Amino acid sequence: MAVLIMMKLPGTYSPNSLILLRFMLLLVLSYRTNALVKLPPNVTIPALIAFGDSIMDTGNNNNIKTIVKCNFPPYGQDFEGGIPTGRFCNGKNPSDLIVEELGIKELLPAYLDPNLKPSDLSTGVCFASGASGYDPLTPKIVSVISMGDQLKMFKEYIVKLKGVVGENRANFILANTLFLIVAGSDDLANTYFTIRTRQLHYDVPAYADLMVKGASDFIKGNI
Repeated sequence: MAVLIMMKLPGTYSPNSLILLRFMLLLVLSYRTNALVKLPPNVTIPALIAFGDSIMDTGNNNNIKTIVKCNFPPYGQDFEGGIPTGRFCNGKNPSDLIVEELGIKELLPAYLDPNLKPSDLSTGVCFASGASGYDPLTPKIVSVISMGDQLKMFKEYIVKLKGVVGENRANFILANTLFLIVAGSDDLANTYFTIRTRQLHYDVPAYADLMVKGASDFIKGNI
């Protein structure tokens, strides 16, 4: 279950919120149909921030102690230079494709990339971690970055961003950034149906409610 959500920080809502949400859904549809994507008039998206699991992860798992890694062949065989980058695919992943389609930059760097430059912060980064999920147990099973810890890194990112571009510019960027969250598949495929620990206490509808609560808590910053 992939969940695409646009979120805003408390106090940073802009009149473009609903427009951006519709546009994000248009992007997803356009990607699947190879349609041409055009920005709505007068809409500026300066950055993209991604959270979630392996669908979005652009290399964060490379730099943590976990068995869930993909920084080796044949991953990356279609990436520039055929280099495995920590993306769980053969080339660019959806977060890269969206940030490129928006004209922001070609690739969305991982926040934990040791080669991340201060200048990268102003156009967005990726906090996603392969095998993470809304269920708190999901990231613990394989020692990856939980959604809560991704949110903590995002708060750290805000401080760094303000240090690079100043508070006024940082506030503008955050108010107009597209936030992309994709998670849930590992909760169902791994935690619920493979490990089955949760099946002792949750049927499928109850587990879905647990995931919805996790997503809601993330959006509200209550993780």
